[in-house]
Amino acid sequence: MENTTPDSTTPSSSTALDEAKILQYREKLRLEQNLPMALAAGFAAALVGGILWAVITVVTNYQIGFMAVGVGLLVGYAVRYFGNGIDSIFGIAGAVLALLGCLLGNFFSMVGFGAAAENVGVFELLGMLDYSYVPEIMMEGFSPMDLLFYGIAVYEGYKFSFRKFTEAEIRQNA
Repeated sequence: MENTTPDSTTPSSSTALDEAKILQYREKLRLEQNLPMALAAGFAAALVGGILWAVITVVTNYQIGFMAVGVGLLVGYAVRYFGNGIDSIFGIAGAVLALLGCLLGNFFSMVGFGAAAENVGVFELLGMLDYSYVPEIMMEGFSPMDLLFYGIAVYEGYKFSFRKFTEAEIRQNA
C-alpha cells in the first residue's frame, strides 16, 4: 500500500511557494519603487538631520557623536518610506545620503560656532565664507571617533533604506 500522506520533510503544495509566483511578486514590488522620490526625501532628511545636529551641538557646546546615528536612521527611513525600494541602489543611496547628512551636521556646527564667535548671523556668515577653506576647516574639527559614528550612520542609512515585507505578505501575494 502506497503512503499518500506527505511526510514532514517535503513541503506540501499548499505551503510551498511557487518560484514563478515569487518572481512575479518581486517584479510587482520593483514596479512600485520610486528612486527619484527616495533621493529627494533622503536628501531632505540629510539636510534636516544635519541642521538638527548643528543646532544641538551649538546649543550644548558639545558634539554628540550619536547625532550621526540619528541622521542615519532619519535618512534610511525617509528613503524607505518614499522609495519603496527593494533593489540595492536604495541602500547605496541611503548610505551616501547619511554620510552627507553627517558632513553637513559637522559643517553647520562649525558655521554656528563661527557665527557666534564673530557675532554675526549664520546666513550672513554663510554668505561671507570662502568655501575653498571648507575642507581644511572640516579636517581641523575631525577626530578619529568621527569615523566610527559616520560608519554607523552609513550602515543605518543602507540597512533601513529597503522596503520591509514579511513572509506572510509574500505568501499572501505570491
